[in-house]
Amino acid sequence: MTRILLAEDEQAMREYLARALERSGYDVVAVDRGTEAAPLLEREHFDLLLTDIVMPEMDGIELARRAAEAYPGMKI
Repeated sequence: MTRILLAEDEQAMREYLARALERSGYDVVAVDRGTEAAPLLEREHFDLLLTDIVMPEMDGIELARRAAEAYPGMKI
C-alpha cells in the first residue's frame, strides 16, 4: 500500500485530504507542520510527501527540499 505523509496546517483541509486519500486506498499520516513531518521522514518510509507551502515553523518548500535531499526516490 502506498504511504503518504501529508503536512497541512489548516485542520479542516488536513482532515478532508486525509479522508479522501484513505478512501482511495492510501495509508496516510497527517501532521500540522513541517517540523513534525521532518522527523517522521527519518523514522518511517513514505512513498509520497504532500505538503502545504505556508506553514508555521518550517514551510513546505524547506520540508520538500530536505525530503528531496535525504530521500531522492520519494515523490513530492
